[in-house]
Amino acid sequence: MQVHELLSRISHLSLEHGRAQVALTVAALAGIGAALAATARRAGLPILGAAAAAVPVTGVIAGAVWAAYRPLPNQLPPAGYVWIWLAVAVVALAALRLRNAGTRRAVVAAVASAVVAAAAAGQVNAQLGAFPTVGSLVGHRPQAVVAPVAFGDVPGFQPTVQSGVPMDSDWTRPVRTPRSGVVTEVDIPGAESGFPARPAVLYLPPAYLTSPRAVLPVMVMIAGQPGRPQDWFSSGRLASTVDAYAARHDGLAPVVVVVDALGSQDANPLCLDSALGNAATYVAHDVPAWIEQTLQVSHDPAQWAIGGFSYGGTCSIQLAVNYPQIFPTFLDFLGQDEPSLGDHAGTVAATFAGDERAFAAVNPVDLLKTRQFPELTGVFVAGATDDEYRPQQQRMFAAARAAGLNVRYYELPGGHEGATWGAALEREMDWTGRQLGLTS
Repeated sequence: MQVHELLSRISHLSLEHGRAQVALTVAALAGIGAALAATARRAGLPILGAAAAAVPVTGVIAGAVWAAYRPLPNQLPPAGYVWIWLAVAVVALAALRLRNAGTRRAVVAAVASAVVAAAAAGQVNAQLGAFPTVGSLVGHRPQAVVAPVAFGDVPGFQPTVQSGVPMDSDWTRPVRTPRSGVVTEVDIPGAESGFPARPAVLYLPPAYLTSPRAVLPVMVMIAGQPGRPQDWFSSGRLASTVDAYAARHDGLAPVVVVVDALGSQDANPLCLDSALGNAATYVAHDVPAWIEQTLQVSHDPAQWAIGGFSYGGTCSIQLAVNYPQIFPTFLDFLGQDEPSLGDHAGTVAATFAGDERAFAAVNPVDLLKTRQFPELTGVFVAGATDDEYRPQQQRMFAAARAAGLNVRYYELPGGHEGATWGAALEREMDWTGRQLGLTS
């Protein structure tokens, strides 16, 4: 094996699943054992003191995380804070004992506490998905691709097969159909909105890559905040989920365009046209115009859907209610009951200079109180342990149902995390396929 191949394999090793989790657990246990052995002499009181001291430190860390991500819910499940507490306790124990320990014991205690801290950091990372692979630790993020292609290498306009509805009723899979779709980045300019979007990520299913080409429906998807479109392909597992759907349906699946509705990692324009930027016009006008001009897809609004998780989920119901003629189907995973920068008054002040009427004119909850939307169909999904967003999803569902929308609501195990919205997409692919006319 050549050196570059070995380095490539190491770079792609997962830090979130399988052997990595086993290794981190073993390392943590070994580190704890070594730390206790090095500080065993009259260690009863120091152990209790270190354990107690770690509680307020962990509380401070929890508060800092909450403040940094507000108005998002706590991004770290309780198990993550247990790991943080454990690491702080072991480090504190080592510090308490280093003053009276010999050189050998001091070195062992220091190394052991470092190992436990690193293992705890690895466990927290696995829950957050910040660094999915070894390579990502040094900046080599895994590309969000099934088959690495440049957009320019995707076959251009081809003869098309305009199938009926449902499409699978008369679609015949061509002999030379790829087994999986491709993913690539594309620039979608804000021609009308002027919105400074980052590159979108485009998934093209096998039936799009054939000749003749199926005229497929479209899903416009949005990630969370802070975040980037690639998050749908890492923590959300979008490519593998849609590939699996396509494999069950002779290569048929929606074309998925994951767009940037933020402008930067930490921006929060709230999917509105406001003082914070014209994010709504970008997603509802610029993006569809680019798709229809650049891709061979269905132009029938009945075959278009919008969806997202967290911030993207909030965006999906906002845009569906404000642009029902463009996005009559929506998937709101773990969203809020209104766009928010943390509190209502502050949000209205930042977006519309305190004008409550202007905010209410685009806020979905307010619109649902005054109008009926029988043409809209969608789903609200919440995490069973997401105590902040779950009640908001329930309120949105109740408001949508009262306004005549054809909607469903359910909860999945988990909190406000990738495992939950990834599972939601996997569960909803069959429903989305039926809704967009792919299957009966």
